[in-house]
This record gives sequence, C-alpha cells and structure tokens, in this order.
Amino acid sequence: MTVTVDDKAPDFSLPASGGQTLSLSDFAGQTVVLYFYPKDDTPGCTKESIGFTEAVDAFKAAGATILGVSKDTVAKHDKFIAKHDLGIALLSDAEGDVCERYGTWKEKNMYGKTYMGIERSTFVIDGNGVIRAEWRKVKVPGHVEAVLEAVKSL
Repeated sequence: MTVTVDDKAPDFSLPASGGQTLSLSDFAGQTVVLYFYPKDDTPGCTKESIGFTEAVDAFKAAGATILGVSKDTVAKHDKFIAKHDLGIALLSDAEGDVCERYGTWKEKNMYGKTYMGIERSTFVIDGNGVIRAEWRKVKVPGHVEAVLEAVKSL
C-alpha cells in the first residue's frame, strides 16, 4: 500500500522515545510532519534529525509537530536522541506495519546488493488527518527548509 497527497493519513499507535506511546490521532487539529528514515545514528539520518531539531521552534510557530519513524527500538532512539541532543519524538515501527501503510518499505539497491529498507520519506498531514505534501527518496540538504515552507503554506 502507498499513500499520496489528498489521501487520509493512516492512523497508528507506536512506542516512542521517552517511554511514551504516540498515535497520529493524538495530534488531531494540528499539523504533523511525519518523516521516515532508515536507521538511527547513520550520517544522513543524523543530519536530517538534527536539521528538524534545529528548526523545531519554527515548525511549532507554524503549528506543526515533528515525528520521526524508523524500525529501530525505543532504546536505540533514546540513545540517538541523547547523543545528538535531538528535540523531536522518535517512534519505533519495529514490525514495519506503519512503513508498509505509508509505502516507505521498499526494495533498495546498494553496491549491486538488493535488500529491503525504509525509503527516506516525509509527509505533511493537516489537522484533519489529510496528507497535504509528500517527499519520497529524500535528499537531506535543503529538505527541512522545503518541509517548513510547505507547512507555512497550509
């Protein structure tokens, strides 16, 4: 399954950093930036998460909450957050169900080797739970700024 702009965002409830459980429905009436990333503490994922953290006040001012999702455990998320002083909630989709529902679990190819993994993707979900913007195969440089502009335009 995959979702796209103007689709209703699939709800979910996942364990999150800091010992909490978060659901998309917890943020009804608010804009949510939901970003999927391959793995904690890898170069691109670290840059992306730090970028979102550095812009978290601008996103809050625009009425948005940022949530990151990977298949890493909550314990790994907590270490990643502490190591890089991240200011965003990270959710653990260990079973990959949410990745499947958002169409981010893809066949990937690196150095001629094929494997399954999370395709770096971001979705902007409005207060009614509708996807208003999406990015697939995200390149990190300039991405946070593009997402912030999309949030501001809602």
